[in-house]
Amino acid sequence: MNEFLQYTILGLVTGGVYGIAASGLVVTYTTSGIFNFAHGATAMLGAFTYWQLRFGWGWPAPLALVVTLGIAAPLLGALLHVVIMRGLRGTAEVTKIVVPISVMLGFLALSTWVWDPTPSEPRIFSKFFGSAKTVTLVGIRITYHEILALILAIVIAVALRYLFTRTRSGVAMRAVVDDPALLELNGGRPERLATMSWAMGAMLAALAGILITPIQGSAMSANSLTLLVLDATAAAMFGRLRSLPRTFVGGIVLGLTTNYVVAYFPSDRWTWVSNFRVSIPMILLFLVLLVLPQDRLRGTTLMRSRERFRLPSMRTAIIGAVALVVVMFLLRGIMAPTAINSMAFGMTLAVIALSLVLLTGYAGEINLGALAFGAIGTIIVYHFGITGSGIAARTNIVGFVLAAVFCAIVGAIVALPALRLRGLYLALATLAFGVFVSNMVLREIGPRTLPIFHTKFSIFPSGTLTVPKPKFGPVDLNSMPTFLMAVTILFALLGVGLIAFRHSNYGRRVAALKDSPAAAATLGMNVVKLKLLVFMMSAAIAGVGGALMSAQLGSVNIERFDVFLSLSLLMMVVVGGIGYVSGALFGGVILGVAFAGLSNTFTKLGTDHASLQGLFDFGKDFVTVLPATIGITMAKNPSGAVHDIVTNFRAMSKARNVLIGATVVEAVLYGLTRGGAINNWWFLVLSAAVLFLLPVVAKAVSPEAFVEEGATEATPEDEMPLEYVGIDRPFTAEDRDFLDRALGLHGNGKGVKASAGAAAAEVDL
Repeated sequence: MNEFLQYTILGLVTGGVYGIAASGLVVTYTTSGIFNFAHGATAMLGAFTYWQLRFGWGWPAPLALVVTLGIAAPLLGALLHVVIMRGLRGTAEVTKIVVPISVMLGFLALSTWVWDPTPSEPRIFSKFFGSAKTVTLVGIRITYHEILALILAIVIAVALRYLFTRTRSGVAMRAVVDDPALLELNGGRPERLATMSWAMGAMLAALAGILITPIQGSAMSANSLTLLVLDATAAAMFGRLRSLPRTFVGGIVLGLTTNYVVAYFPSDRWTWVSNFRVSIPMILLFLVLLVLPQDRLRGTTLMRSRERFRLPSMRTAIIGAVALVVVMFLLRGIMAPTAINSMAFGMTLAVIALSLVLLTGYAGEINLGALAFGAIGTIIVYHFGITGSGIAARTNIVGFVLAAVFCAIVGAIVALPALRLRGLYLALATLAFGVFVSNMVLREIGPRTLPIFHTKFSIFPSGTLTVPKPKFGPVDLNSMPTFLMAVTILFALLGVGLIAFRHSNYGRRVAALKDSPAAAATLGMNVVKLKLLVFMMSAAIAGVGGALMSAQLGSVNIERFDVFLSLSLLMMVVVGGIGYVSGALFGGVILGVAFAGLSNTFTKLGTDHASLQGLFDFGKDFVTVLPATIGITMAKNPSGAVHDIVTNFRAMSKARNVLIGATVVEAVLYGLTRGGAINNWWFLVLSAAVLFLLPVVAKAVSPEAFVEEGATEATPEDEMPLEYVGIDRPFTAEDRDFLDRALGLHGNGKGVKASAGAAAAEVDL
């Protein structure tokens, strides 16, 4: 009985802290409509800030709390809303998800920059009043810290309930997300109220981080603390991001469940108990998302979204694929072995990113756990796709086919219960799946005895898998340059295949599903079948890409499939353009090659120029924050970098003399590099300068190519979809002429009048 009471009290305390953290999520979402994925990272920064003030610099605890909770955290929350979050209005769901994710990744990188992740001494976070200050209740010793945490949870729950139901400011906060314009007409100030709510949410997150860290009893870790508070998402979803009482109930259920598992599961016989306990919040999150009623099918998002993606023709896709292979073949001849390794890694990430283009860019279904399927593909190839041993070991085509099939089946299993989820709900469900795979599946490193076959089997033996290079028949990809070309060709083929799929009947149905599920269902489309097909195809691509990534690295551990890498990949693909195959190439190469190259460059410069080492060390540290900084800019450019490149190239394509000159310059630079006259560094710098100066020179040499772009010469059929005309640009005479021809109104005489009358009657119907 004493054991039951002890774990019950501890569960209530932990659940109360979960409730505090979850209430901050509810407050920000209720008043802005933005789900703050950076909530856990905010809690982490709050905990680290308090530790620095209290234990690093020796400030008194009350003063450290006042500065952290009264100044730093609210100021951070207010700045988040004013600078970033309010710019997300009018963007698609994926942008509203990716930007907060970028903030979370930025906070993690910032914490690594400020606080060394591998300190000489672990950062121990003591409880308030010390661990010796306890009281005894029914024979159970409870520390003052735990009593304070439980009391604060109750007080905050009551205070927030009163604020949102009994005060004018609280009711106005709830009205901000529903109709800011109507609230403003009634004397409210939407922006001010939303800013106040984000300040309050950040303060609650920081408080939860400070309270939960010493209860866990381990040294501080940025990733662990971020995920720990992110577990409160399950409690927030229990209240459907609206009800604070149900949110606190969800927090209590979560805290009690995790502690009862520790107390009553036989850990001596069930060695997976510790992994299961860590996975409980994500399991409950997935179950809550499935059980609770969801929003109805939404209608079209065309008028509400600022994203614009143009589908390339098959001719353009094939030319681009051939150009990619040729350029990679040429670059391979001048790249150093280390650069070839990095490029191969980036191309494997690009293959995985293609799964996001299909699922999110084409179908509008968000996946935050792409690397989880990559991990599953790696496991299948490791266990069933390796022939030979030692240095002669190779992965075979059978292993990769099995990986694709098995990942497609897992994708269907994940998708089936989540088929009725969309937007944020689906994103959270896939996040839960990704964290579950990382915390539960990949941590099964010891041998298990299968109950039916009575054989021992280990999913991730010893925590590291050695995956050799592939050999497909007579083609051996053990050489890294050959492997790079093979992955590049695979990416090109898959990219052309995805564009062909998008042009097909199924692809048009998938696009209709993204624009309006309600309209797609009304027209008789099988929405369930479409979603299931896209999920399976996406999971298969991610599985093969993950297996190739593991083969490129040679050996992989659990951290290679961390959920934060999945989030980083999604972020960079959205930055590139989630609706473009080239967006996947952009995301994979930038994440796998560019940032690592910048970091290595600053390291080398610091070594070569010791007097400026401090400056170059700063640049190296800034590179860790740079990806998130780029991701945050999505609020201002939701269509991605590829969209801007395509738009600019359409104008520059008319200045052919300039393009020919730039091609000649690049050919000369390549020849000089190949001949050893200049090194790769200067080739990269000069090539970047050519690309930067290209539009400037084109405008100077051929200004007529940039006059009234897209307004006088563009036609609906080759410039943009007809439904965007009048939204992205005004109607022109060419547009009206095109519509007349399409409706049969072009010409003279009675036939034209009859056609016009028939068209009008058809429109009326």
